[in-house]
Amino acid sequence: MDTRPQRFEILIVPGPAEGRDAAHLAEAAIRSAVVEATGETGASGYPRYAGGGMIADIDPETRAVEALLVDGSELDYGLSVRVADPRDD
Repeated sequence: MDTRPQRFEILIVPGPAEGRDAAHLAEAAIRSAVVEATGETGASGYPRYAGGGMIADIDPETRAVEALLVDGSELDYGLSVRVADPRDD
């Protein structure tokens, strides 16, 4: 049985995200999407997650985003990406 998380929320924020707490990151996000496991492995070797126009390879243990496409393009310079648990809205 696969115990990896099946959903994450991806937050795209301007500038570096280091040192920001999760609440501040959510407020500062210029875009976010909940992505779900596709069952595939990406070119990076990590599980692939997709949703809301984003496709990401995420290391589920460290929550590091190893690859990301937003609407089919790589992330612009000056933007950071972080992974969070999906929020209940």
